[in-house]
Amino acid sequence: MTMTDPLADMFTRIMNGQAAGKSEVKIPFSNLKLAVNKVLKNEGYISDFNVDNVEGKSTIVVKLKYFNGTPVISKLERVSKPGRRVYKNKNNIPVVLGGLGISIISTSEGLLTDIAARKKDLGGEVLSNVS
Repeated sequence: MTMTDPLADMFTRIMNGQAAGKSEVKIPFSNLKLAVNKVLKNEGYISDFNVDNVEGKSTIVVKLKYFNGTPVISKLERVSKPGRRVYKNKNNIPVVLGGLGISIISTSEGLLTDIAARKKDLGGEVLSNVS
């Protein structure tokens, strides 16, 4: 069975893992998922991640982050979906929770947060909002 939205599957695995109190979750590998995890780690939403290769199949192991027993990520939503792509120019990049959250944006220079995209005067596809 093919997966129509692998990024949404990754977000669901992370949220379900946090709801169950897991320390880590395993996600099938893709370069986009790897780039999103780099942004999440740099912004402090996950502890760490690494790539495991078992029997020729690569997986990303994401170590979840908690603060006083509660998950650091309270909301992880997919904005641009396969059926409806959402593009914003540099002047219309969304602000999440008044600047307390981030938007992950796919730009011509790679995946950036909304703040970094505004600094570089870049727009692009809004992949997700994290808070």
